This record gives sequence, structure tokens and C-alpha cells, in this order.
Amino acid sequence: MGIQTHVFAWKAGDVGETAADCFYPISIIEKEQILEECKKIGIDGVCSIASDLANITVNYIAEKMGLIGNEIQNTVLATDKHAMRESFFKNGDPSPLSIEVTSKEQLSDLNISYPAIFKPVDRSGSRGITKVMDPSELLHAYEHAKEQSFSGRVLVEEFVDGNEYSVECISWQGKHTMLAVTKKYTTGNPDYIEKAHLEPAFDLAVDKERIQEVVYHALDSLKIKYGASHTEIKIDSKQRVRIIEIGARMGGDLIGSSLVRLSTGVDFVRLVIETALGKKPEIVFGEKQNAGIRYIFNQDDYQAYLAIKDKYPEIIVEDSNVSMPDSAVTDSSTRKGYFLVCSKDLDKVISAMPKLLV
Repeated sequence: MGIQTHVFAWKAGDVGETAADCFYPISIIEKEQILEECKKIGIDGVCSIASDLANITVNYIAEKMGLIGNEIQNTVLATDKHAMRESFFKNGDPSPLSIEVTSKEQLSDLNISYPAIFKPVDRSGSRGITKVMDPSELLHAYEHAKEQSFSGRVLVEEFVDGNEYSVECISWQGKHTMLAVTKKYTTGNPDYIEKAHLEPAFDLAVDKERIQEVVYHALDSLKIKYGASHTEIKIDSKQRVRIIEIGARMGGDLIGSSLVRLSTGVDFVRLVIETALGKKPEIVFGEKQNAGIRYIFNQDDYQAYLAIKDKYPEIIVEDSNVSMPDSAVTDSSTRKGYFLVCSKDLDKVISAMPKLLV
């Protein structure tokens, strides 16, 4: 794109350190320090791809420098799950009931139905999530979520049944465009770690227009006007669309960076960068295909990779660190490797996905 890149992050040997034109070993939470560097550079735009935490700094810098971004005063709505839930409730968005818990003493007074979900208010990547079946599990679930939370705050929410999906959108001046609906596969109870994703979702129980209506309204509730968004939803047994949470960023797990491009022909990363530079994104859908990613958790996943490599090697477009795992997966950051597949033949792509839909 002819753009000079300046990247800020902890120095950890990551790919961005060498791919960037200029790298600065400054943590993404040091927003004032990064702002001073950006003023010296004279940047034309600022963005992050799939980090909720980085978005706080992105919007802070954009606002201070008069660049495109979402208003910093509204950033909390898409980075703090308790504030998000309050906004959904206020604006009538279909979302699970929830309660914020800040101390273990509150557990004895909780008036909740079981099962329930415990999660940190300010983390992603399936960190700190537990499904609780009865009161005997409350303390463990609370401590697990609190340990993973940056602020030590925990959200207890109603458990919603149904299949899980995510909705990938791009926004410009408050107008939203849905790019794809992604099918999510997880480990299920109790941790719900994401095992695989497939685009486009093939088993939707409601029309895409209904999903679009619900998601766009929720994006407006969170005052997301610019850039990418990743909305996690469930469609329950009554075919109701329920908003689980929204990130004002692309989906991780190569959803935004690879699956959207492979399944729709739309370069999502380019759209995010163009938006940050103040250019209205030009969205042109290309050839439709089926694309999926599967992570390696155990021997079954590894054997599935070998089977696809043997039977349909032509559908594997990328793999990374695929090997027999030697330790347990506890959250998204400890998964062992992945393989990415793409084909016009839906059956071939589905055969690379886990057998159990959760």
C-alpha cells in the first residue's frame, strides 16, 4: 500500500518487530508515551487489528491528533463487558442478563439461575471463562476469572444455549457493512476455548437480514462509528439472536486477516487501514469460497490434519507449528498450532473441522 509503518509493542521477538519499518519497544498500554512518539513522527492514521486493550490507546491517540477513530469516552463500552451489558440493556439489545462481582463476599448473595457463565470483564481469547452448574463451583469460577482480569472485576452472566457465531463488520461514519458470518467451534463446558472457525456459516437458523438488524443496532448502542467490529452471537433454540459481546476490532484467530478474505474476496485488513487513514472503504465482494481454520489441541486434531493432508492436500493454504501437543491447552494463547483450509467444496472444508458442533 506504500505506507510507512510504526509499530508499538512489548519487545518479544514477534513478527511485527521485523515486519515494521520502525519498531518501538513500548507497551500498548503506555498511551501517553506512544502519543508523544506519534506526534514526533507526524502519523496519518492509527489502528490495531485484534486487540481490545490496544483499542483504548488507538482511540486516545486518534482523538488527541484529530485522526479517524471511535470517541475515547465511548471506548469503555466495547472494552469493558459490564459497561457493554449495561449499554445493551439500556438500548434494548437482546443480550444475556449479567451481574458484576468485585469480591468473593458477594457470592453468597448472588441471585442467579444455573448454569451461569463467569468471565473477566476486560479480557478476550477465552481467558478466565467457566460454566458454573451449582453454588459449590462459585468460588473457583470467581477466582479463576478474577485472576485473568486486569481490573480484578468479574462478570456473572446468564447461560444462553444454541450454536455460536461471530459477525464481521466494517463501519464508516456510523454506517455498518456486514462482511461475513463465521461458525464457531469450541471445547464446550467448562472453558469454551475456540477450536475452529468456518466461513461462511452453513447452518444458520435465521435469515442473515435478521442477524444484520440485531448486530447493527448493537453497534449503534456501543457508539462504534469507524473501523472493524467482531460481534459474538448465539442463536438459541427459539431461533432468537442473542448478543454475547462485541469487540471494536477484527476477529482474532485469523478470522479477520484470512478467513474473510478467503471466503468473500474482501481484504479486511486493507479496509481497516484505509478507514484509519480517513478514506471511505471501498467494499467489493469477490469470488465466494468456504474457508476454515482448525487449531491443534490433542491427538484427534493432529490426526485430522494428517488425514486432510493425505486426502485433500489442495485445500490446505497455510499451516503453522502443527505437531502432537505435549501439554494441555488452557486458553487461546496456549493452543499448539493450526491449519487453514479453503475450497469451493463445502463438504471438503467441513471435513477439516471438528466433528462436534458446540
